[in-house]
Amino acid sequence: MSTIVAARPLPENRVSPVFRFAMLLPGGLVTFFLILFALGLVVFLAFRGNDGSLLGVGLTAENFLTVATDPLYWTVTLRSLVIAGLVTLATVVTAYPVAYYLAFHAGRRRNLLLFLVTLPFWTSYLLRVFAWKIVLAYNGVLNSAFIETGLWSQPTLAFLNTPAAVVVTLAHAYAPFAILPIYVALDTIPKSLLEAASDLGARPFTSFRRVVLPNSMPGVLAAALVVFVPTVGDYVTPAMVGGPASTMIGTLIQSQFGKANDWPFGAALSVCVMLVILCVVLVTRGADRRFGSRR
Repeated sequence: MSTIVAARPLPENRVSPVFRFAMLLPGGLVTFFLILFALGLVVFLAFRGNDGSLLGVGLTAENFLTVATDPLYWTVTLRSLVIAGLVTLATVVTAYPVAYYLAFHAGRRRNLLLFLVTLPFWTSYLLRVFAWKIVLAYNGVLNSAFIETGLWSQPTLAFLNTPAAVVVTLAHAYAPFAILPIYVALDTIPKSLLEAASDLGARPFTSFRRVVLPNSMPGVLAAALVVFVPTVGDYVTPAMVGGPASTMIGTLIQSQFGKANDWPFGAALSVCVMLVILCVVLVTRGADRRFGSRR
């Protein structure tokens, strides 16, 4: 006669408060000193005057008043937002078909293609920007190719030192940052939804419009945010492939901390840029919730 032994309940996995504190301590210290402390120092520095001392007693809002009243900074900030918006649009539009192919049609080649997508991370960002400078230069690859094909007889300066050059270079540099979030969002869509749409008579384009695109919007918004935020403050690319008409707010901030040696005003510009980016993040978050409620 078999004996039935009742299963004893497993003890709860209780973690001691000391162990939790020890696990959270390294990340907490890094977050505090490298992010919160540095951010607080920048905000404090923005309210200081350029008197040569960083930790003085007097505080002033003169730096923010200068930013708010000088048309130069409004113009450069607007230009930075427009360029960053164009870069984001170009990057997302070109990255979506790549991510779609990886998610639904790559098959066994998916791992290889994902490796190729991340391959640009193996090279320096400056090297990639400098490569585009060689391509777009007066005697560069693009001008040489057009001359060899007979499209025109002499090189042109229309490629380099233009806002279009900045947009193309940044879009190429940040393409992997857009492809990967969109791919993750597309890959998590249940294939049963597409099969159900097909069984109900939906054509491929209708299935894409009604099923794939709405469910991939969180990845699209995440990709747009990941691309937009760093491109607003970028100063390396405008300095290397852009001209005076491509000056962005990051270039002005870098010049304040560098040549001008006016750290408080540079910090004030940085705080203003962070506030603008915060507004964009909040709008993106609201759009994400709206698409989530529709799903």
